Amino acid sequence: MIRLRLIVITDARLAAPRPLRDVVQLALQGGVRMIQLRDKRASARELHAQACELLPLVHGSGAVLILNDRTDVALAAGADGVHLGPEDLPVTAARRIAPPEFIVGASTDDPQRARLLEADGASYIGCGAVFRTTTKDVGGEQIGPEGVARVAHAVSIPVVAIGGITPENASRLNGTGAAGVAVAGAVMSSPDPARAVRRLLESFSAA
Repeated sequence: MIRLRLIVITDARLAAPRPLRDVVQLALQGGVRMIQLRDKRASARELHAQACELLPLVHGSGAVLILNDRTDVALAAGADGVHLGPEDLPVTAARRIAPPEFIVGASTDDPQRARLLEADGASYIGCGAVFRTTTKDVGGEQIGPEGVARVAHAVSIPVVAIGGITPENASRLNGTGAAGVAVAGAVMSSPDPARAVRRLLESFSAA
């Protein structure tokens, strides 16, 4: 069973000057059980090295590690899964090369597209941007909790809300049908990542 109530997405720039590993460790101490390694600037070799460094820490805390975009690197590193965007390898292709238990998340804010991704074998849907965010360029689009609800009610797989979510607004996703929330800045830039994780888990009640 994948634990999607809270996904913490890494961002070394937001974590700085602290080492990324230290911030991830604090987040795990706070109770997060899924880490998504995201580094758009890293080469495949660099991303693999980062994954191999984080895996013992993540698994040692009883959590799982998924990689952003790169199915090949995730498999090579022995990670637990991958999250795929619209420009990445199709979900069907990832399913062909990955073991059955491999987690394959996919992004969309469109209910019809979400149904197609479910049929292709997606483990969960990442849906957003829910609120205004500065960690990813989404063209100013905000779907709000109502947009998350439309996607959550269209599929039977879990839906995770993402984009501009903080401990202060996570409760607005309660009742939407979302299984979880995903955050980057709310934890990576927090002076107390463990406390930020605990507050997010307290604020959001999974469907």
